[in-house]
Amino acid sequence: MDAAAAASDTLGIRIEPIAAVHIDSFHRTLDVVAREKKYLSMLEATPLPQTREFVMGMIAKGNPQFVATAEGEVVGWCDISRHFFPSRAHRGRLGMGVLPAYRGRGLGRRLIETTLKAAQEAGFVRVELDVYEDNAGAIALYEKVGFAPEGIVRRAACIDGRFIDAISMALLFDERGFS
Repeated sequence: MDAAAAASDTLGIRIEPIAAVHIDSFHRTLDVVAREKKYLSMLEATPLPQTREFVMGMIAKGNPQFVATAEGEVVGWCDISRHFFPSRAHRGRLGMGVLPAYRGRGLGRRLIETTLKAAQEAGFVRVELDVYEDNAGAIALYEKVGFAPEGIVRRAACIDGRFIDAISMALLFDERGFS
């Protein structure tokens, strides 16, 4: 782990690679963000054993997954899952979330920049995501770090009877000035 990835900010929030010790806290944070029904495809966290399997699989595969911790508790995360088809193994899908009390402090940007750096170092060429069209804060963040819109996924989700369109976005490292 490089020094920047484990650095604390002035608020005592650390960005670090996820480890087994973070799984329970990550699961709780994932559940809080999912239950907001505004940002994630899931409406609640998967059961803890499935979350544990996901995290341990990410670690085993070398997929970048970082957490933000405050006083030892996970308050946010960002991960990139490599595509499993060999012809698409240069691509990854980004997922992230931050607890409501920690939003608006630049934490999302710290998480995504750390995770993207690790993805580039791991040989990813392209990182993709879908973001709900009404999530202006996330869209602005993704654009700031180099993602570009590629299309609209109409009626991408249906939450509480309401359809939500999503914007497909991607970042190509060679177009971002990194090679």
